[in-house]
Amino acid sequence: MKYLNIDEAILKESGAFFTAKEISGQPELWMNIFEKVVAEKAEIMSFLDDVLKKTKKIILTGAGTSGYIGYSIEGVFQRTNKITTISIPTTHLVSHPQDYFDPKLPTLLVSFARSGNSPESVAAVKLADKYCDECYHLVITCDTEGNLAKYNFKNNSYVFILPAEANDKSLAMTGSYSGMLLSALLINDIKKIASLREIVETLQVYGHKIFGEYLDAIKKVAGLPFKRAVFLGSGPQYGTAMESHLKLQELSDGQVICKNDSYLGFRHGPKAVVDGDTLVVYYFSNRKDVFRYERDLVISMENGNKPLFQLGISEGVLDDINIDEKIILSNESKLISEEYLCVSNILLGQLLGYYKSLAIGLNPDSPSQSGAISRVVQGVTIY
Repeated sequence: MKYLNIDEAILKESGAFFTAKEISGQPELWMNIFEKVVAEKAEIMSFLDDVLKKTKKIILTGAGTSGYIGYSIEGVFQRTNKITTISIPTTHLVSHPQDYFDPKLPTLLVSFARSGNSPESVAAVKLADKYCDECYHLVITCDTEGNLAKYNFKNNSYVFILPAEANDKSLAMTGSYSGMLLSALLINDIKKIASLREIVETLQVYGHKIFGEYLDAIKKVAGLPFKRAVFLGSGPQYGTAMESHLKLQELSDGQVICKNDSYLGFRHGPKAVVDGDTLVVYYFSNRKDVFRYERDLVISMENGNKPLFQLGISEGVLDDINIDEKIILSNESKLISEEYLCVSNILLGQLLGYYKSLAIGLNPDSPSQSGAISRVVQGVTIY
């Protein structure tokens, strides 16, 4: 069996088996998630119909990678539900709960967690119930045996458990991230879930296109001697850029220092990080009104220090963009919504991290040589 075009035996010898299998298995995972959401449609709708009519604020939360999901979906959640929605990591909620929970403001806390065993996961839920008189809970997690999934909630709650294959065995979150992201988008669109199969099928096509046509190009880029990497994304893809920066940084064990920003935000100082040892990765929007700002930033890169390499991914053609490498997902005029595009685009960040880890002699399944990072965060005391 091969994963990412590498024999299983070789992957196991190099400590890369689980990461390769989990990255490459995502397109199939996405459809399995869709089918599970469809199967739970009645229960999900019943829960949302009850709590959303009382909710005045939605908080999207999680730690690390799980916390980044919120940045890709807060806009669409707010537009769909007409309720103020903000993304706040559990790592903020735990230290300053009084800044985010209002006793008199009914709140829906949407918690994302791969295992649900990180110290902050349950602590954030407990604090929400303590500081908010009326707090409802939607949990999206990958581990049916995790502390968060088994928590005894005080108020109305719903726990959505992803298919078992979403619970990554490797250190880096890959399928768990894209899977929880897709789950949230589908649950948010639950009333029209039957019409969303085509979108999930399109995501599968995009995923298989990346695996079928661009692996060699991505591997070649990862093999370049860059010491820094910058990931840029607008709107929902700001979350994609954020998650990509962490994937490359943790899979390289910190040997590559990474940053992320929005295209407009990058001009306000952070652009100074670019030098001849920098890889710049562009997540391009499929919205013309947004893309204008992104194109202008790319043009501005001609001024000042030149990066070592510029790589971009886009759903549509990029005729007027002059960069070193382009990943084009479709030649069709029909585009999917930008939030869903985040699900397939994250494959680029994952693959860059995976191939860079191998290129510098690390084991992608457990890249931390010092043990500084682990699959489930250790050593956090909740006070």
